[in-house]
Amino acid sequence: MRKIKAVLFDFDGTIMDTNTIILKSWQHTFNTVLGRDPVHEEIVATFGEPLDVTMTKLFPDRDTHEMVETYRNYQRHIYRDAITMFPGTKEVILELKERGYLVGIVTSRLWSSTTQGLYKFDIADMFDAVVSAEDTTIHKPDPTPCLLCLEKLGVKPEEAIMVGDSKFDILCARNAGVKSVLVAWTISVNEEQRKTLAPEYYIDDAMQLLDIVENA
Repeated sequence: MRKIKAVLFDFDGTIMDTNTIILKSWQHTFNTVLGRDPVHEEIVATFGEPLDVTMTKLFPDRDTHEMVETYRNYQRHIYRDAITMFPGTKEVILELKERGYLVGIVTSRLWSSTTQGLYKFDIADMFDAVVSAEDTTIHKPDPTPCLLCLEKLGVKPEEAIMVGDSKFDILCARNAGVKSVLVAWTISVNEEQRKTLAPEYYIDDAMQLLDIVENA
């Protein structure tokens, strides 16, 4: 009997290449408010974190809602045209569905822009559950978003695998009792950090995920 029944994906930086979009949005925000570019390392370290949390940390003396809107208003103008999928991610999602696995998304992105990306690449119908930023007030690395997705799918933690590109994804999975997969195309986790995070699996090709779920 198959042990793994569901595969959960992070959205940004995992299936969708939004890295440039996010970096440009931060650059716009910093230049608008402070008149300077952000520090690249400081920004990528926040990848996977809810936007309002990051804004509060980076701009403690500013109105968080105002800062979030500065960021999002800019991103809305570039998002749809700039978003792309990482190589092999669409194919692996389609194959997972073909093999009978449940597929979900656990993201800190808003529902509207998440689904906009999914519809652009004709994969919205492939997902059996989506947990976005609006679905919970408690976010990664807390296990709540992951557990909420599992509840929607009707599977237990030991029956799922979660795929992500950030420390927040890996820790969220671990805290939920779910095995984790870190993707090699991450820009927020370096080799030293990967060893510290110690995800159960590490892939440099999306299709490697198929062997993992079949044999986990």
